[in-house]
Amino acid sequence: ITRKAVAMSDTSPLPLSLPQDTQPSQPLPVPVPPVREDTRRIVRAASIISLGNVASRVLGLVRETVKADLFGATGMVSAFQVAAAVPTILYDLLIGGIISSALVPVFSEYTPQGRRDDLWFLVSSLMSLVTVVLAFFVLLVELFAPQVAWLLSGGLDPEPLAVTAYLLRITVPAVLFMTLSGIFTGLLYALRRFTLPAFTAAIFNASIVVVALVMGYRWGVASLAVGLLVGAVLQTLLQLPALRDARLRFTLNLRHPGLRRIARLYIPIGLSLVVSQLAVALSYNLASRTGERSIAWMNYAATLIQFPLGLVATAVSVAILPTLSRYALGDSPAEQAAFKTTLAQGLKLVLLLTIPATVGLFVLARPVIALLFEHGDFTPYDTEHTMQALWVALLGLVPYAVDQPLIFAFYARKDTWTPALVGIFGVGIYLLAALGPTLVIPLTLNGLILANSLQLTSHALITAYLLRRRLGGWGEHGLGSLAVRALGASLVMGGLTWLAMRFLEDQVVRLGLGSGQVVGELLIVGGAAGVGLITYALLMALLRADGGVLLLLLRRRGQLGAPASERSTPSS
Repeated sequence: ITRKAVAMSDTSPLPLSLPQDTQPSQPLPVPVPPVREDTRRIVRAASIISLGNVASRVLGLVRETVKADLFGATGMVSAFQVAAAVPTILYDLLIGGIISSALVPVFSEYTPQGRRDDLWFLVSSLMSLVTVVLAFFVLLVELFAPQVAWLLSGGLDPEPLAVTAYLLRITVPAVLFMTLSGIFTGLLYALRRFTLPAFTAAIFNASIVVVALVMGYRWGVASLAVGLLVGAVLQTLLQLPALRDARLRFTLNLRHPGLRRIARLYIPIGLSLVVSQLAVALSYNLASRTGERSIAWMNYAATLIQFPLGLVATAVSVAILPTLSRYALGDSPAEQAAFKTTLAQGLKLVLLLTIPATVGLFVLARPVIALLFEHGDFTPYDTEHTMQALWVALLGLVPYAVDQPLIFAFYARKDTWTPALVGIFGVGIYLLAALGPTLVIPLTLNGLILANSLQLTSHALITAYLLRRRLGGWGEHGLGSLAVRALGASLVMGGLTWLAMRFLEDQVVRLGLGSGQVVGELLIVGGAAGVGLITYALLMALLRADGGVLLLLLRRRGQLGAPASERSTPSS
């Protein structure tokens, strides 16, 4: 949970002047088409990305279900989680943290047909540079795997600690392919080719599932590490067909102006990421000291949190970034108004869907965890502790989801210092909240997760305040009233969902489908969730929330972002 929370770290209360060479080398015309046209494009892009995210999240749940069935929530699973975190940390440090903040905005400057040769040369130079740098880090980790394992999980028993070092040597080469895949993704997003990169995570998760199912009983937890490496390779290869026209080659020319702009944008993010990734390493170490199974419980809870985040917040944020980046280049009132409207539409989508998702997950936590994970080596004891971790983590879900479009709005304006400084401040809040209470009470897993939720909430509040100040207000978009209506409808939905869950639990027992039977668990979760979904949809329709629920949103998608005078319902 902590890794995901700090991966998009970010701040500065005053506008910062961009260096001259961070602007396009030749001024680009900035057409301002009707916002309705942009909204249609954003909805289409978000739909593609959401479809990929649905596939990814479903396969991610399958991955965690398979892992729970084969290996439970043991110290060996915790060892794999630590080994899997190392290539992710390296990836986030070099590429993952700048896809949205630097790669897409800078690549977008070179996407017009007349500048494609410059684009290919820029991407080739970046690929070559990061490959050389990462090869050095991979070699270091391979040589010092036991020491790296101890730094990240010194609280584990000797056997899981030794397994962590062994798995590290399998997983760390994956960062080379993850990095190439990340660069390809940034390039394709800049070119507005969303389809193949939207499914890279699905391929990644599917690879882990297949390798674990085929080789799990022979290789044990090492099958997960091999699956991770295979998945990293396949997600890179998947994107190559969409880059048929790209003339990429190995070159170490560091003088390209676009590369310098990426470096300038990366510096603040890089500083923030160094701090945040050190905090990630510390959080793993602290979690390992709260119990052998703690990292595994935290990971299973994080999987459920990531489902609505990826399905909604990430999809919307990525979809609006190219449009925000284009409007951010202009200074006219029309362009600034279009920037605010585009951002507001993204935030509305996020609020409409993540608030009920939070309430629903809280109410259905136990049956959902039992359905997905409580099989094989995953015990009711593991379900109880994973549920507690999930409850605490849900406190940060809505703030984190709202935070993503806000951060992307700063990135679109080529302001990476503000998000970076907010991110560093957020890490300080996490460390204070995580370690401060240990002066009087013992360290606990739920205490660490609560500290993470506090970090996410403070981060979102500060980012929203600074962006509102930078933009001179949000405009008349009714975000606050929409959030209140969504929260009220979600609370009513939560109450009816709980009643439906209790009723279905009694009926399942009467039918003899209790005691961990999948059919009974599926009836409880599916039936109660269905009641909740219908309740929320009806309430939001009655409240006439702009955009309504997803079905209403899709029906009216041509009106999203249109001027208020053209809407068939009042602005929220």
